Amino acid sequence: MAGNTGRRGAVRRDGSKKGATTGSGGRGKRALSGRGPTPKAGERTGHPAARRAAAPGRGTTDPGRKPAAAKGTGRTGAARGGRGSGGPEYVAGRNPVVEALRAGVPVKAVYVSARADADTRIKEALRAAADRNLPLLEVSRTDLDRMTNGAVHQGIAAQVPAYEYAHHGDLLAAAAAAGQAALIVALDGVTDPRNLGAVVRSVAAFGGHGVIVPERRSAGMTASAWKTSAGTAARVPVARATNLTRALSELKRAGCLVAGLDAGGDLELTALGTATEPLVLVVGSEGRGLSRLVREACDVVVSIPMAGGAESLNAGVAAGVALYEVARRRSAG
Repeated sequence: MAGNTGRRGAVRRDGSKKGATTGSGGRGKRALSGRGPTPKAGERTGHPAARRAAAPGRGTTDPGRKPAAAKGTGRTGAARGGRGSGGPEYVAGRNPVVEALRAGVPVKAVYVSARADADTRIKEALRAAADRNLPLLEVSRTDLDRMTNGAVHQGIAAQVPAYEYAHHGDLLAAAAAAGQAALIVALDGVTDPRNLGAVVRSVAAFGGHGVIVPERRSAGMTASAWKTSAGTAARVPVARATNLTRALSELKRAGCLVAGLDAGGDLELTALGTATEPLVLVVGSEGRGLSRLVREACDVVVSIPMAGGAESLNAGVAAGVALYEVARRRSAG
């Protein structure tokens, strides 16, 4: 108000405690000092992340991080039925279940849809399960879809333990016990379990003695491979090699001829002669074929003659064609 300038204390005098000048903008002696960067959640006293980190059995390296299972869909392996993580596997389909029961696979339980058509295969599966005192459980098709991860189960599935792989030496022993020259298929970089199942089925059809797959970057004997093999995986052993190149070298020292299949092979498949000696056929993936080290480990690389326009065959088809040719030559010789 006008006239208030004469009031005591209305105007700051020179030499007073704060002075008559304008503010220093924080640059003066009594400027405020910040607290620094905001600490992490796990370092704040009382924060939930800090309490979780301090709880017994919890690490403190990344307190605010959620468990891996909480990412993505939020479902763990157990929620999906435990498949592929040491949990139960399911052989789905009428022929695969019947073949598994015939071969004495250690089936734990048989699940049948409430509305499945009781044809001869389902009746045989139920009789075999009853003879072995296996649990017979009636479930809905929705439950079967969930357990088999959407596979074509045809109204029946069997729960089996995790597959027990053989050693490649066991395949040679099986051939010797049968009094036959070994016939083995090794897969290099084949990651589709359906291709593996198809190869197992061809090995069974043409008198082979087993299949070898690498331990890494390769398909394994999952329920999908069981399904594609139409149950023949129950009687055709599959070996898993830690190092495929080393396994092939051991088979060569045991007297086997190792022949790789590749579209750019040095010889055609017909150049194998009578193929009466112990033989290992190595099949690569459709995309990149044989890897360099595996190709170098082969005694010979052969190709399947094809008409123009077809560049390559998938692993299942290539193995089937080669096995047929070898079986034909052996029977003719």
